[in-house]
Amino acid sequence: MFDAVGLTGVAKENVLIQSGDCTVALLPQFGGKIASICVKNRELLHAPLAEVAPRTRTMAFDAGDASGWDECLPSVAACAVKTNSGVVEIPDHGDLWRVEWDAAGNREQDNHAGAETGRSNSITLRGECFSLPLALDRTLTLTESGKGWQLLVDYRLTNAGRIPAPWSWAAHPLWAVDAGDNVELPESITSLRVEGSGGGRLGANGDRVGWPIAKRAKGAQADLRVVQSRRSRIADKLFAGPLAANENWCALLRPKAGVRIRFSFDVDDAPYLGLWLCYGGWPERRGAKQMCVAMEPSTAPVDSLARTGEWSRVLKPSESTSWKMSVAIEIV
Repeated sequence: MFDAVGLTGVAKENVLIQSGDCTVALLPQFGGKIASICVKNRELLHAPLAEVAPRTRTMAFDAGDASGWDECLPSVAACAVKTNSGVVEIPDHGDLWRVEWDAAGNREQDNHAGAETGRSNSITLRGECFSLPLALDRTLTLTESGKGWQLLVDYRLTNAGRIPAPWSWAAHPLWAVDAGDNVELPESITSLRVEGSGGGRLGANGDRVGWPIAKRAKGAQADLRVVQSRRSRIADKLFAGPLAANENWCALLRPKAGVRIRFSFDVDDAPYLGLWLCYGGWPERRGAKQMCVAMEPSTAPVDSLARTGEWSRVLKPSESTSWKMSVAIEIV
């Protein structure tokens, strides 16, 4: 289970929501990060690669803890974007993982948690971007279901400024994995677009590879469904989409952990799915490496907001938009 020990001055400000044997821990002061999803004392999210500590507006994502679940807004990749008030610089993985989110006055108790525990099953946090005038409200609600638990995630994005604001969003949950775990996608998905592949394993940006069996750049085949060992040093970022209505889900089966994690989302709101498959291949610097899979419902099929297309989105001043998704955690 997530432990606040070792975090820089944050223990008293952590937020917990709970339903039965499932606990979700959040760090409002560190980008509203979902730092832990723990089921029966088993941690499901990737542990920090470094101490969770204050972030700057310009640091690279791999200079931080690179763990848990963050929200990437208004871009995943660092980029420069033209607006009506000039060019703005958006940093790596966006603004929101760098700033303190506001949770004041939003916590509510219910029958799933007693007042003595200080825990509830729902929390709303707000994060405000600094590169563009965007504010994201995210409500998490955790409930028990017949097979396990459901985490419902409701989003509301508002342009709080005076100029139109371009934006793209991607959820960024880093799930811990073991070699032999399986990534599941709808059967109708047969190919993916390469955003990046460590060492050019699957090709270059913009190439397409088969799913689930991909032809590697050197001619061999790779089964992308199966999580490989840390020694493989794999680091692939791929995109599926635009998705059809019946392609609105993805899942991660973890037999050793005894869970299946299934995302469901509305493809009208998030028409693309990013997949980050990292088995000891990132960060590229020396030190601890990720061993994780990220399933990332996204508004765009590319990481950079500066790359425009039919997927591009703009919010007018005072305009808002909402979307939601759910994460089912099933005991298997």
